[in-house]
Amino acid sequence: MPRKHASRRLAADVCLLLVTVAFGLPLAWVVLSSVDPHADLRVRVPGGLTLANFDAVLTPDITYTPLLNSLILCGGGTALTVACAALAAYPLSRFRSRLNRPFLLTILFATSLPITAIMVPVYALFVRVNLIDTLQGTIFFFAASQLPFAVWLMKNFMDGVPKELEEAAWTDGASSLQSLVRIVLPLMGPGLAVVTVFSFVMMWGNFFVPFMLLLTPDQMPASVSINDFFGNRGMVAYGQLAAFSVIYSTPVILLYILVARRLGGGFALGGAVKG
Repeated sequence: MPRKHASRRLAADVCLLLVTVAFGLPLAWVVLSSVDPHADLRVRVPGGLTLANFDAVLTPDITYTPLLNSLILCGGGTALTVACAALAAYPLSRFRSRLNRPFLLTILFATSLPITAIMVPVYALFVRVNLIDTLQGTIFFFAASQLPFAVWLMKNFMDGVPKELEEAAWTDGASSLQSLVRIVLPLMGPGLAVVTVFSFVMMWGNFFVPFMLLLTPDQMPASVSINDFFGNRGMVAYGQLAAFSVIYSTPVILLYILVARRLGGGFALGGAVKG
């Protein structure tokens, strides 16, 4: 038995090591190639370090404007998603109805729809309502595409907040909206953090939606403008592509650092429920 257990543990360690290498090599390539004056597809320690790749991409047309567009699109879409998800999840969590389960199953089905299957009718609709090539229209669609899974997540986190706290607030004259904003949402900090990070990351890396709904180059986000580094006839500026990728990843890393404490915490109920 000890040998069998040791062999299983060794096999598990080898599998984890292979997975680590599979994820680590691309990251290592991005970091090393961003400071390599002669970057190519090989993962190698550069013979000399340079910041020329960052100097080449740190311009308004290449980096600043696309990143600003990405922050507007993803920040606005995330805020709208979290707000709508909280309002939709609250009645599903607090009020019992025969329609709750069918509605949740419908939401779950909506999360499985491929985005490419609905882009043609969405494009035609946006043309009719004059939302094509507008940042606000893209924000609305970002929020709508992420809302089903956000509602599902938010409802599950909201179920963990005791209803007795709201009943005490209702006794003091608070409305359902006031109890949601002042009691439920502050207590489910980890849930809000998860929904926020998930929604923002899914929007931040989305190429297809802004590529289809935005036409003006000045409104393109960084997820689309990164395609400009792939030139004609297979020519790619690998060093500049890696430098841009490092800069492009920074907002997501900063967001995770800001909410890391919330992600690791529990519901802050300490002393809220009296015995």
